[in-house]
Amino acid sequence: MSWKWEYAFGAEETARTAPADFLVGVERKANELVRAAEAVHIHGRAHKGIAPKGGDVIIPGGMFRYQVVVRGERVYVVQITYLGF
Repeated sequence: MSWKWEYAFGAEETARTAPADFLVGVERKANELVRAAEAVHIHGRAHKGIAPKGGDVIIPGGMFRYQVVVRGERVYVVQITYLGF
């Protein structure tokens, strides 16, 4: 399995109505988070420790909240907030 990101919970529904240029920013930052998590947790499936905290990422037009699940080798975008500025 290789590291990937995906929408979770209601974030996928929100992504259907958000502007395309905003979603490009979400995808770009989510891909960066995946690369960082993969570099830090090389053997993610064998991880025995506590999962790292997620966080908030501010991007033009809004922000999103994410969570890293190391053993699943996933970064989940769990909330998207589009503010339109």
